[in-house]
Amino acid sequence: MAGLELAVAPMHRLCKKAGAERVSEAAAKELAKELEKIGIKIAKEALDLAMYAGRKTIKAKDIEFAAEKTMRK
Repeated sequence: MAGLELAVAPMHRLCKKAGAERVSEAAAKELAKELEKIGIKIAKEALDLAMYAGRKTIKAKDIEFAAEKTMRK
């Protein structure tokens, strides 16, 4: 993986929203890396759904269904 698509600053904020008092830079980068992996899995599943429906465009409902399916695993 070349570089992260997700910015690190929002990862700090997510950890703080979860209740963390302090978050290391390495932890924020690791969270970004893991969320990116999950996001790609969801996007691939959503693409499959869109293609199955005969569309080239991924819609919000595809993402919603794909996320539900992916997070159950």
